[in-house]
Amino acid sequence: MAPAGGSGVTIGPDGKIQKKSISWSNILLGAGLNMFEVTTLGQPLEVTKTTMAANRGDTFSRAIARIWGRGGVLGFYQGLIPWAWIEASTKGAVLLFVSSEVEYRAQSFGAGPFVAGMTGGFFGGLAQAYLTVGFCTCMKTVEITRHKQAAAGVKPPSTMAVFMDIYRREGIRGINKGVNAVAIRQCTNWASRFGLSRLTEMGIRKVTGKGDDKPLNAYEKILASVFGGGLSAWNQPIEVVRIEMQSKTEDPNRPKNLTVFKTLRYIYSQNGIKGLFRGVTPRIGLGVWQTVCMVGLGDIAKDFVGTLTGEKPAGH
Repeated sequence: MAPAGGSGVTIGPDGKIQKKSISWSNILLGAGLNMFEVTTLGQPLEVTKTTMAANRGDTFSRAIARIWGRGGVLGFYQGLIPWAWIEASTKGAVLLFVSSEVEYRAQSFGAGPFVAGMTGGFFGGLAQAYLTVGFCTCMKTVEITRHKQAAAGVKPPSTMAVFMDIYRREGIRGINKGVNAVAIRQCTNWASRFGLSRLTEMGIRKVTGKGDDKPLNAYEKILASVFGGGLSAWNQPIEVVRIEMQSKTEDPNRPKNLTVFKTLRYIYSQNGIKGLFRGVTPRIGLGVWQTVCMVGLGDIAKDFVGTLTGEKPAGH
């Protein structure tokens, strides 16, 4: 999650828009913070969200019991290694490079912070989906849903064996199943997060009297990001569609050769509107935890790295 206030542009002394330079130390730091976030509470919330979306008749307590039954505490960390780690260590760099460039270009053409932020987030999320997040989320979902085989007395193959089996049978398209839904989720998610965060920042600046050249403090950034991250859960139906397309759950009623819209119709016919929002609560919780890690801890860590390297942290 990109820190609020981590815009790809800044206002120079002459009042002109300038593109911030990308710091490699901040990219490595971001990868480390993403790894920390997903290895602590991030993956358990992801597993809970995915389980509720894949088993839409389950209550929250039933979903927790189902996860626990897969392996106790370790059941909440299915898909962590290597897929969540690969995703965590790469997605931030992709988002940072693409969104910063697009946001700068948008503002240089006259767009305001809100529109430029949404545009940067849209294209950054799109790049994430097709370059790294797509196949990682597919394999995470496979890991989280495939362990039902064990209940039937079949020893589940290793995660890499499953990956290679899918690749042999279905090729690149197989390991990227549901990638179009991932792309819709990512671009709408980051457009919402960036845009709403920028909008909240503008409100904070107005209330506090801070100019565009003065940075927000950590608490103000967290507040802006919580609004952006929490409200961006409006696209949960796309997340439920993505999970259904990638899920290994057996359902004789599920249509073959699922597309985004065919999956949307199927879920609605089976579970109604409520089914399209299953798992939204843990997803909001995941957004809050990402905010705490990437904004709160991120600023502390960036300041620390800055003192070691003599580099002024980006966004400060």
